[in-house]
Amino acid sequence: MNSSPTMLETTPLPSWERQWRDRSKSKRATKPLHKKEVNHVSQQTLLLFSTLRYYLGTLKMDNKQISRAAMKPKPYSVIDGARQALSSLEELCRHELPENFSALAGNVNITSSSGQGNKIHFPTPLKEQDATAAIKGLEARIASAIANLRYGAEKRTVTVDIDKISGFLMSAYLTTIDGMDKTDPGVKERIPDTDLNKAQSILYRRLSANLYSTKIPGEYYHIHGSLNADITLEMLGLPKHRPDLTNYRECINTIEAAVMKHTAAELDTLNLQNRQAGIKAYTWEQFQELPHGKAMCSLPPFTVKPNPLDTTTPPIPFSPSSTSGNQFALSGIKVLELCRIIAGPTIGRSLAAHGAQVIKITCPTLPDVPFFQLDVNTGKHCISLDLKSCPSDREVFSSLLAEADVLIDGYRPGALAKLGYSPAFLAEVAQKRNKGFVYIAEDCFGGTGVEGAEWATRPGWQQIADCVSGVAFAQGKFMGLGEEPVVPPFPMSDYGTGALGSVAALMGIYKRATEGGSWVGRTSLVQYDIYLQKLGLLPEQEQERLRETFKGDGGFFDLRHSDSVDEVGRRALRGMRGVVPFLFDDDDGGKKLMNEGYSKGFGGVVRWPREAVEIEGVRVGHVRVARPNGWDTGREKGGKSLWEGWEEDGIEC
Repeated sequence: MNSSPTMLETTPLPSWERQWRDRSKSKRATKPLHKKEVNHVSQQTLLLFSTLRYYLGTLKMDNKQISRAAMKPKPYSVIDGARQALSSLEELCRHELPENFSALAGNVNITSSSGQGNKIHFPTPLKEQDATAAIKGLEARIASAIANLRYGAEKRTVTVDIDKISGFLMSAYLTTIDGMDKTDPGVKERIPDTDLNKAQSILYRRLSANLYSTKIPGEYYHIHGSLNADITLEMLGLPKHRPDLTNYRECINTIEAAVMKHTAAELDTLNLQNRQAGIKAYTWEQFQELPHGKAMCSLPPFTVKPNPLDTTTPPIPFSPSSTSGNQFALSGIKVLELCRIIAGPTIGRSLAAHGAQVIKITCPTLPDVPFFQLDVNTGKHCISLDLKSCPSDREVFSSLLAEADVLIDGYRPGALAKLGYSPAFLAEVAQKRNKGFVYIAEDCFGGTGVEGAEWATRPGWQQIADCVSGVAFAQGKFMGLGEEPVVPPFPMSDYGTGALGSVAALMGIYKRATEGGSWVGRTSLVQYDIYLQKLGLLPEQEQERLRETFKGDGGFFDLRHSDSVDEVGRRALRGMRGVVPFLFDDDDGGKKLMNEGYSKGFGGVVRWPREAVEIEGVRVGHVRVARPNGWDTGREKGGKSLWEGWEEDGIEC
């Protein structure tokens, strides 16, 4: 306050105001003001005050208008969110990427083929579209950097289609054979039955993998009978089969009553004793305080590290450049995939879309979810090998391994190592052949080799990751259930994790080509969920818009914690067909969002979502329709390698 007089004294006055002040002061000193003079001064003053009042009033009005405009929230933009998510992802993974990555890889253009991809398509508060568009954008950037190594350096623009991202996130629900989707009863006759333990086909046994209340009010636990319900049901004191139980709600009530006899801590103990998957549902805040949560939150969404047992094999250049039309980034790269269900096989499916030769290896005695073969087997050859007990099958695998560049491991941590195929073994093979391996591991909890990651070796599936990371609680709160979790619709965490795995694989391939040696890439369902949570939830006004949009459409908001993933997905799909019908529009023959081709293996026309990315001057897309597990078994007989003679089905990329 003491500075005000000084400021007034030293601030120059306008000449007209200085003259007026001097004149007024002089007159007051010599004589009283006459009426004329008073009126004259008043007119000047009034004119000045009127001008100032108008200016200040206008300024005040403008400020109010500006304030009102600032207070009015802008509609949420998925495209803007995806751009921010990509920047966040590249920052989180900066130590996994080359130092000059920005100069190596093309810019990302995020767009929408329908013109309606800027809105949220799913009834969830989580930024699934943003996150996955960012991951696929990074995948395409690395693929473009690889293309530059092969076909000559140029700034290749990368395009990510938000509509196709949504198709990717619910791929299993869009894929059909002869028009039949996964809910059609007739589809079972067209797909080999890999549900060996009837854990999927019998409702009572299927619901042994579900989220239930525990003995403690407000506490929830996700049990998971996985692909064999026997152990989990017996662990709970329930019979393995209940032919009399066929009603959905009665099955849930029966199993939940058994779960509610235990606390989450007691269920954890039972699961560990019986080597079963399961986890208590935590909020995001609670997860971050857990030892495993703290360890995992310090990691990037994926890691790619040198295999310390092979740092001396030379860089492996790609095949010579070709100028005959657009080429795939990964032409000639050989991939062995040992995975089941969705996340792991999605890695192989994505690499196949970039031109890699991918052989999916399943065991004829291990169960799988039948319908997923139509989806995640796209672009691959598929064989069955029993690596545990059949010496001749191990010989076949060894011959494939001798030529392979990448091995994808989607089993429980350590399971493949017990069969003799650890990263250490791969390093030995690499040293003998003088050519490095890229080993990619995908699992549930993540954290292998990370201090404090106490749950790294635990088995799990998507629903387990969604419950432990707080994703399920966020979904439940969005649905108006307060502190009651609900597993989000569709296997979005599975597909997002698969996309992260493909990024890690591409990065390993790039580093092997430029630096040599063997590389180990890791990601997990929990790491994807952490990345999703770090992006934050949708703004409240956007959540409210979604609640209003999906309200009463398909009964989605009537769901509770114990509703199965199948029921959640079914109701979400029913609502989305009304809210975002363009994602399901077949008027154009599906050419915008869907591919189709005849599968000899399945004996019908398969339709599946197109790849969500394009790379300037590089082909991206599948040239091979899905086939059943094990379809190509025995092709090596007669002296022909399984890596030779790969056919194309004439699909337009």
